[in-house]
Amino acid sequence: MSLIVDLESQSADFADISALLQKLEASKAPEELKEECRKLIVRVYRMAKRGSYSGEYETTSKYIDWVTKIPWGVYSQDRLELDIIKQELDRYHFGLGKVKEKILSYMAVIKLRTDTDQQGISSGMTSSLIRPPVLCFVGLQGLGKTTIAQSISNALGRKFERISLAAFGNIAQLRGMSKTQPDAEPGQIIQAICRSGTMNPIILLDEIDKTSSIEAVRVDIMSALLEILDPAQNEMFSDRYLNHPVDLSKIFFITTANTLGTITTALLDRLEIIRFTSYSDEEKVFIAKNYLLPRVLKDSGLKPEQMSIEDSAWSAIVRPMGFDAGIRQLERTLMNLARKIAYEVIANNSQGIRVTLDNVRQYLPEDASVIG
Repeated sequence: MSLIVDLESQSADFADISALLQKLEASKAPEELKEECRKLIVRVYRMAKRGSYSGEYETTSKYIDWVTKIPWGVYSQDRLELDIIKQELDRYHFGLGKVKEKILSYMAVIKLRTDTDQQGISSGMTSSLIRPPVLCFVGLQGLGKTTIAQSISNALGRKFERISLAAFGNIAQLRGMSKTQPDAEPGQIIQAICRSGTMNPIILLDEIDKTSSIEAVRVDIMSALLEILDPAQNEMFSDRYLNHPVDLSKIFFITTANTLGTITTALLDRLEIIRFTSYSDEEKVFIAKNYLLPRVLKDSGLKPEQMSIEDSAWSAIVRPMGFDAGIRQLERTLMNLARKIAYEVIANNSQGIRVTLDNVRQYLPEDASVIG
């Protein structure tokens, strides 16, 4: 474009516009998108020569900033070693045997397809497109759905981003807004890609069953999720802000839900359901002793000798207010107990507290019903 050449030759007079052009040309954005951006820059340049361009410049600058933030062509390399994935799943999650088994089976299929794909490339055959499955973790709160997703990310070596869909108010939060609108920006999917710095992160779509309670809005959001997650559509996902297709097919999407009742049938058909069951009391005691208590001691600043718990007291600690399926409340109970003991250690210059069945009630919530 002759005007682009003209702009480059006058960079001293139009330094801010010239900087936009340089940022654009240095990026790895698709050429068609770059061409559209050049047209926007030319428009700003023409307005600048007439002496009034600040509003147009701000809009164009923001748009090009987002375009160049997207990590076009950047992909992390998966570590598809089943032993390492299993170790990572076991490191922070006790039990959940069926869940781990299903996850490992999906990872095994991806590894086999990846190995076959690489052999095909080396022999000159056409590379097949390997798409990660869309997993949906279903279960009550506190069962470890989110942390399991993080463990998969750690094991594979992929970046991890979480998007909470609870009470999403409108479809623009997923699909973005037209750049012509005030305060427009890309939707949460594009923003997550930008934060991760790769085109193939693990993106956790949390609580997909808790989107807007308004039926029409919920249906719109489910339709957008269908386009985002459906392998037949997500190669050409169009965010309304960018107005240019972005390939989501290499992203490893994981979703979570407490129940499947509010999810549309069409969307359910694209999800691989993995159900999380409740922990038994025995499992919760083991988790509390070996996973939660060390973390609580570290977070509270207490030493192990300053806070010890007799085996007989654990039955009350794991059920301070009746049955709870997960471990989130258990961790809160332990943290509350640690804070009270920390106060006694400091206020009374105590060497430490041993929690027993006889004194556990004073460290539990006032409305706790002690079992034992």
